[in-house]
Amino acid sequence: MVSPRAVIVGPPGSGKSTVGPLLAAALGVEFRDSDADIVARTGRTIADIFAEDGEPAFRALEEEAVATGLAEHDGVLSLGGGAPLTPGTRARLAEHTVVFLNVGLAAGVQRTGLSSARPLLAGVNPRATFKKLLDERVPVYRAVATVEVVTDNRTPADIVAGLAAELAVPAEAKE
Repeated sequence: MVSPRAVIVGPPGSGKSTVGPLLAAALGVEFRDSDADIVARTGRTIADIFAEDGEPAFRALEEEAVATGLAEHDGVLSLGGGAPLTPGTRARLAEHTVVFLNVGLAAGVQRTGLSSARPLLAGVNPRATFKKLLDERVPVYRAVATVEVVTDNRTPADIVAGLAAELAVPAEAKE
């Protein structure tokens, strides 16, 4: 059975799109992103899917993309920030090494630039929206995580070096 070497989760701005490919390269495996899979499959941006079809339709596409990625990919798989919110995805993640890239409010806001390309951060008070998102999601990320890494004030290279060393050790050797 194929299984990802690591699955990366975290909120917007945590570094999934930066750390994921670097970690894959350090481990000598391929990188895959579930959001990119959705865009490739639908021919539409995530923002367009949210705007035109709504969040529930996007979450259904996302759950399917994650299930496919978990079944087919043996490298590093990065999930969209909200992917672990669905019960089906949480159940599937229980069988995998899940890395939670944790980012604080200040660093997350700085990194995302409160981009309009991130549909859940659009609105009247994006900073308050980001805080609410963190408050709701951090417990979910922690519940599915095997490894948690705080990314604030750390370079991608530093994060990857620590993760690569940890993930290179077989699970049996850690016990």
